[in-house]
Amino acid sequence: MLFESLNIIDPILKALKEEGYTTPTPIQAQAIPIILEGTDLLGCAQTGTGKTAAFAIPILQLLSATRVNDKKRKIRSLIVTPTRELAIQIGDSFKAYGRHTGLTNTVIFGGVNQNPQASSLLRGVDIVIATPGRLLDLMNQGHLSLRDVEILVLDEADRMLDMGFVHDVKKIIAALPKKKQSLFFSATMPSEIVKLAASILHHPSQVSVTPVSSTVEIINQYVYFVDKGNKNALLVDILKDPKIKTALVFTRTKHGADKVVKIMQKHHITAEAIHGNKAQNARQRALKNFKAQETRVLVATDIAARGIDVDDLEYVINFDLPNIAETYVHRIGRTGRAGAKGTAYSFCDAEEKEYLRDIEKLIAKKIPVIDTHSFPLIDHHPVKVPKQQGRGNSGHPAPKPFAKGAPKRWSDKPRATR
Repeated sequence: MLFESLNIIDPILKALKEEGYTTPTPIQAQAIPIILEGTDLLGCAQTGTGKTAAFAIPILQLLSATRVNDKKRKIRSLIVTPTRELAIQIGDSFKAYGRHTGLTNTVIFGGVNQNPQASSLLRGVDIVIATPGRLLDLMNQGHLSLRDVEILVLDEADRMLDMGFVHDVKKIIAALPKKKQSLFFSATMPSEIVKLAASILHHPSQVSVTPVSSTVEIINQYVYFVDKGNKNALLVDILKDPKIKTALVFTRTKHGADKVVKIMQKHHITAEAIHGNKAQNARQRALKNFKAQETRVLVATDIAARGIDVDDLEYVINFDLPNIAETYVHRIGRTGRAGAKGTAYSFCDAEEKEYLRDIEKLIAKKIPVIDTHSFPLIDHHPVKVPKQQGRGNSGHPAPKPFAKGAPKRWSDKPRATR
């Protein structure tokens, strides 16, 4: 099947050819005709399936067919997405596919000065791509109105709920016209997502592509069993391979990401981190450098990485295994895109073996083990420190346990010593 068979208009087909796109992905082939009919859509699709084009292309076509020659453009389509990186990526896609349509879009997100975004809205725009918080801020200040929105997209809905945006999303929906076309996309469909979708969509068609339990078969997956303290050394050792031109490395925490970057730089490996504590311009610069292969290693946390789309990324490394199995699927989906080859390495210490079992159960396959490396797991059964012998939240040592035979409560002490 080619894009021409989906009844797409010439200006968009021309742009797709310029981008090198000829054959639609499964979700594009299924979703585009449904959206062009004006039907609401519930889409279950994980990252790397071509989801953005699946809604961007038909939205551009629908808005092109009913263009209004007002002096000031009104917001006719709203795309709400959880992260700044994903919003920027979607904005770039609309700009690329719609370059010959005359339609305009703007991206609004927090963490930066709002004045350029407010100025763009003041001039008038057809399509707005926004993160929930900044969108509500600008609405409350009177910089934009949603009363003319014809098409709404909620993208990465599961991640928006994970990030606590559900109340913001409901406020945004309340400000929209009742009569509109709504498109709802989520990588997973837990009960709360299904409930939210039911409150937004009207007699929707459903499209499900690449269930979350399956991983892209073309991705080669391997696991290294390694002690936690040797993970940095193992990563440096793996990166000695000149075939690894770039690698996206995932850590569980922001602090962990920064530590990995310092170790890499100490070994003369160019590396940058991308996470929520980084300023927006720093995050964009790090992503730009990584895409241009000026930075060899990009170290990311899961939330910051949502929306990273890098062509020809061959290597993903799970420095820390995620404690949610579905997250593993999203992480490795950054490689092996559009039929390209990809490799995912995972480091597993003794305490992460349970996470590995959950991942293998979800993807219904055993991940091959690489045991011929210099840092094999020694401590297979680490002794868990009891809470009373560790440190409390304050960082001060917890009270030591009572000595054998000592009174265990104040009331147990002899009366004369109270």
